[in-house]
Amino acid sequence: MKKSITLLPLVGSVLLSPAVVAETNPMTIVVTSSRTAENIEKTLAPVTVITRADIEAEQSRSLQEVLNKVPGLAIANSGGAGKVSTVFLRGAESDQVLVLVDGIKVGSVTSGTTAFQDIPLGLIDRIEVVRGPRSSLYGSEAIGGVIQIFTRRGAGPVRPHLSVRMGRYDTADVETGLQGGDENAWFNLSLSTERTNGFNSCDPASAAAFAGCFASEPDNDGYTNTAAALRAGFKPTERLGVEFNVLRSAGDSQFDGSFTNETNTVQFVGGAVLRFTPEDARWGDISLNVGRAEDKADNLHDGAFASRFNSTRDSASLQDAIALAEQQHLTVGLDYQKDGVDSDTAFTVTERENHAVFGLYQIELGRNDVGLSLRHDENQQFGGHTTGNLAWGYQLEKGPRLTASYGTAFKAPTFNELYYPGFSNPDLGVEQARSLELGARDRYTLWGWSANLYETRVSDLITLDSSFIPQNLATARIRGLELEAGAGIGQWRAQGHLDLLNAKNLQSGGNYDKALPRRPDRRLRLNLGYDLGPWTFGGELLAEDGRYDDVANSRRVAGYGIVNLTAQRKLNDATTLQASVENVFDKAYETVAYFNQAGRGVYFTLRYAPQN
Repeated sequence: MKKSITLLPLVGSVLLSPAVVAETNPMTIVVTSSRTAENIEKTLAPVTVITRADIEAEQSRSLQEVLNKVPGLAIANSGGAGKVSTVFLRGAESDQVLVLVDGIKVGSVTSGTTAFQDIPLGLIDRIEVVRGPRSSLYGSEAIGGVIQIFTRRGAGPVRPHLSVRMGRYDTADVETGLQGGDENAWFNLSLSTERTNGFNSCDPASAAAFAGCFASEPDNDGYTNTAAALRAGFKPTERLGVEFNVLRSAGDSQFDGSFTNETNTVQFVGGAVLRFTPEDARWGDISLNVGRAEDKADNLHDGAFASRFNSTRDSASLQDAIALAEQQHLTVGLDYQKDGVDSDTAFTVTERENHAVFGLYQIELGRNDVGLSLRHDENQQFGGHTTGNLAWGYQLEKGPRLTASYGTAFKAPTFNELYYPGFSNPDLGVEQARSLELGARDRYTLWGWSANLYETRVSDLITLDSSFIPQNLATARIRGLELEAGAGIGQWRAQGHLDLLNAKNLQSGGNYDKALPRRPDRRLRLNLGYDLGPWTFGGELLAEDGRYDDVANSRRVAGYGIVNLTAQRKLNDATTLQASVENVFDKAYETVAYFNQAGRGVYFTLRYAPQN
């Protein structure tokens, strides 16, 4: 009760502040929320869109930094650039978030998580984050939501682009490429390299504490990455379109540890999409999407090989989006996925297949919008599982758009949980979730706001028993409130969001009613910008409440607040000079116990990007 009372002035200040802007342009088209293109104003789920322009204007340096600014999403990072970064979307576990790159499902089949730290920001065109359950469209993992990353796309006359950044910790990043095209054919080739000497990633815990890196290595822990992405498409006929994409990223990350202290990684995503629009419109828009994702990691200790974990995901999807009538749409499809693992660890099973069928029916009735989706997955290991989602939206005549939804979701156990020698259980079942959400949002000429209240209950959570064998034992309840508001007045722009989260372990025993680890209860972001001729200035406050680092809630990680400042000047139509000061007050803080975060840093960027 005391915590709720202290939050009231803060909630009021975010909602009433004149310094706030709408989350996204009302003409924005998104695809992730329904697997088909739709206007963001018509979606029945909360969606955040981050464009290339947003990334460059905010001068973010990593994908983790960008995602950490999304409502309802928190990041836990183990020691800086290139280090393991886990995502908690709406309080769900880090392996309960589905991640796509250009429509291809990515992530490790052994750990169940995605190496966000190894996906260079310079190759990304836009990001769509859908909050809330989406298993009824995508299958396993989509309990907290879906993050889809789109690589850069070409348009207009053939022209180059280039950016160079330098700054603290001997940081040097270069991104370059060539793009161009028209409505019949287009391409974008992007290359990037980044390097930083980093800082000491870990201050080890005492020998008695089962936490930290278990090693005293007070040196700088650097990171290097080289990557390339090619995305292209063409239309051989008016009704037929072909697109393909390839992304490859190779990283070398140093860290502190007694068993391993360096990892060489490769992230690869490749795919192709065939789109066909039949002459008879009753057959809708048909698409076939095939692809492969690879997550490879060689772990070393002091330069000597220690272990190898390589995983692959092959996928195919056939989908048809049918316009039944002017206000009725039906999307149906088939999904196929094959996961495999190649490791020097002797997994008893090294591959499995999943087949699925899904459908989404959408209808608009006056001021009402209704969406109903249903999906059935048949997995070689855990059998069949059916999920569904029912969503409703209503536009008041002079007021906000109201939404309500109920959905179920699940997450299949990972290869580590099922087959890791000596510490696995091949009889594990899926983790299951059900979520209820109420929302409201409104947009005016100068300002807008949104609010989303949700509750998710997860059962059959996989936890370790007293013999360190995974079992479907735990139950969790996650409640949250997301508040956003923003405005643009003259030369001023501002936006803010506040997240309130209550994520509890409901499993009977010693940890009953304890907070789920590494999720802050409160998160606040405020951003203010000002345009002055060719100059643009920005300021940002990021603040998070404290969090617990373990399930027993015995290790508390303190909350923090940091301030970032940016400035940029347009030198001409193609060239921009940027400068940023991160963590202005040199705040020492952690998001994972004993693992350090970057101190104050000054960075300069030169961008060259001729316009169309």
